[in-house]
Amino acid sequence: MSTTISIVPRTKEKLDSLRRFPQKSYNSIIERLIIMSVDEDELSDEAIQGIEEALEDIKKGRLYTHDELKREYGLM
Repeated sequence: MSTTISIVPRTKEKLDSLRRFPQKSYNSIIERLIIMSVDEDELSDEAIQGIEEALEDIKKGRLYTHDELKREYGLM
């Protein structure tokens, strides 16, 4: 079963630009975009903890720029 959808010309142009081959259907383009946008892998507890720690560091201003680190380690 297929369904008709309405899209504005700008969106159609973007879909056209995503075609790898001119004969590819819009359905195949949309399927590819859906697959690319869905991340089915859950974050591990360790990864979540690391993200939370990094956010806390950011909130507390515990950050170094690339140049600061290079100076600290004598690389500049």
